[in-house]
Amino acid sequence: MDENSLIYGLELQARALTPQYGESNDVCFFIATNSLKPTNQVHLIQYEEEQGTVQSKVFEHALGEVWKLNSCPHNSRLLASVYNVQKGAQVLAQSALLTLPEDLNAASEAEQLKSEYLPWGQVEVLNTESLGERVKTIEFHPSQEQTLACVVDNKVAVMQRAESATRVVAEVPASGSASAKHSSHFTTGKWSHHHQGHQFLTLHDGSLSAYDVRDTQHCAWSISDAHGQMVRDLDCNPNKQCHLVTGGDDGYLRIWDCRMPKAPVFERSDHCHWVWSVRFNTFHDQLLLSSSSDCKVLLTCAGSVSSETQVQAGLDETNYGGSGGVPETEEQRHKLLPDGLLQTFDQHEDSVYCAEWSNVDPWIFASLSYDGRVIISKVPKQYKYQIIF
Repeated sequence: MDENSLIYGLELQARALTPQYGESNDVCFFIATNSLKPTNQVHLIQYEEEQGTVQSKVFEHALGEVWKLNSCPHNSRLLASVYNVQKGAQVLAQSALLTLPEDLNAASEAEQLKSEYLPWGQVEVLNTESLGERVKTIEFHPSQEQTLACVVDNKVAVMQRAESATRVVAEVPASGSASAKHSSHFTTGKWSHHHQGHQFLTLHDGSLSAYDVRDTQHCAWSISDAHGQMVRDLDCNPNKQCHLVTGGDDGYLRIWDCRMPKAPVFERSDHCHWVWSVRFNTFHDQLLLSSSSDCKVLLTCAGSVSSETQVQAGLDETNYGGSGGVPETEEQRHKLLPDGLLQTFDQHEDSVYCAEWSNVDPWIFASLSYDGRVIISKVPKQYKYQIIF
């Protein structure tokens, strides 16, 4: 076992993991189980680095098995779950907003003798039945607290919670139509960190599209055949406009500049099976995490196309007397690592569906495999020190 890793085990299978984005002090993650047994769970875990321990609080998710979790960046107590519900012979995917109790510690003490689960402050099932049968994800807007995006079947809908209004902003052709090449459904979607929060990115088969949500069916840009097979996940570079990363069933990790859609600006094929999760490091975007059903989590460097390349170029000009350099600050002394695979984390024994950076500590991340194993890991010290010193 790697000295930089710590294992937290769930009793049930699981495939949903998200950082607690609204939390600014402690390294916390939400994990939800994906079991056909009657009672599923949501675990809120807190990693205490000095003690090398994990503290957990467990909530019941009685609505069904959870396929996706997202936490709200504006409210640390709020998260969205996507779960399956059986209605007769039909299986539907629905969504709910889950709110933690205001005083979590008091709730923990009060419930210790009554139940093994802590109570939710509020559970609100979202009304998505008019949109479709299979919700893929509920995405919180990065800057507008009352705005949600719902990807369901072949539609993207924007929900304004303050006005109780829902508007479909994108739709791909339904099955059987002449223009529908493959599947008629979106795979997933995510808000862009840039473009004033007006763009929502979607994955559909092997392609990637961005829709301007101010208008209906307004495709701002698209990348056709971004992968040879289905694209499973994407993430925006929070520090470099127009750059995003995708991972797909072809085993590739690719970084794209949406202004140059014909070819990726960076790619690696170090996974030997489907890539389920790709994430930029929020603080040092030269670092990328990816996870796959090859049971591995990979730490990759893409320094040559990161925002830190621009900083380094400015420093070089300053150091050698060039004009147009930028003043050196503590934040700008970050070094670039060589491009390529830095580290393989192979402590999982099943498909790794999620790998997420901590939103508090840039050197800590968590990964989740289907057998319910959560591993909290750290960027190896030699890479950390090369970047910061």
